[in-house]
Amino acid sequence: MEGDCLSCMKYLMFLFNFFIFLGGACLLGLGIWVIVDPTGFREIVAANPLLFTGAYIVLAMGAMLFLLGFLGCCGAIRENKCLLLFFFMFILLIFLAELSAAILAFIFRENLTREFFTKELKKHYQRNNDTDVFSSTWNSVMITFACCGVNGPEDFETIPHLPYSSLEKTTPEACCQRELQSREGMFVNKEACLTGIERFQNRQGCYTVILNSFETYVYLAGALAIGVLAIELFAMIFAMCLFRGIQ
Repeated sequence: MEGDCLSCMKYLMFLFNFFIFLGGACLLGLGIWVIVDPTGFREIVAANPLLFTGAYIVLAMGAMLFLLGFLGCCGAIRENKCLLLFFFMFILLIFLAELSAAILAFIFRENLTREFFTKELKKHYQRNNDTDVFSSTWNSVMITFACCGVNGPEDFETIPHLPYSSLEKTTPEACCQRELQSREGMFVNKEACLTGIERFQNRQGCYTVILNSFETYVYLAGALAIGVLAIELFAMIFAMCLFRGIQ
């Protein structure tokens, strides 16, 4: 390989690894934010083993990409064959793991349907029982997003009332409107809400509210994932070309 071509390949390799470094930093920041965020996501993640595992996978993948991007940059600039081979093998493993995760997410996407959440809510929800992780998580979601149930207050018609609740008819306390959407927020009119007066209740279902809230971010995350996979693929190609070109 000619010197100019090798030099061009080296700097292209450095550029791609710099983007991997930045992508890893973004994933690392996202993982940390989801785990420590105080606005309700931490409770949701902690209550669901799948989300809990996923958050730490994102954190680990971000840290690994961050490290590998750094190593790739060093290997390219220093023209070190050991670092380049090490980088290629690990980026290949990460690429295959991310591809497998994307395929599994596509296969099991039916577990995130409206019907699935409605069935789980009616089966496990225990209203204001904060000792139950499932109920506490749902209450946090409904308070944070100012929504009620999956489809609306009608989801709670078949769920038994707590024996000590004298006011609550159908709508749980978490569906009542608050001046500030947090557990510490004051109710607009708690008694009227619990006795069934609709104007003091959050009537919109959480499925629609959350879907609308995160729709933009879902597309952004998908585009970011595709971009990261493409960058990783090109980085592996450049790493192997540079490895073969170094004498």
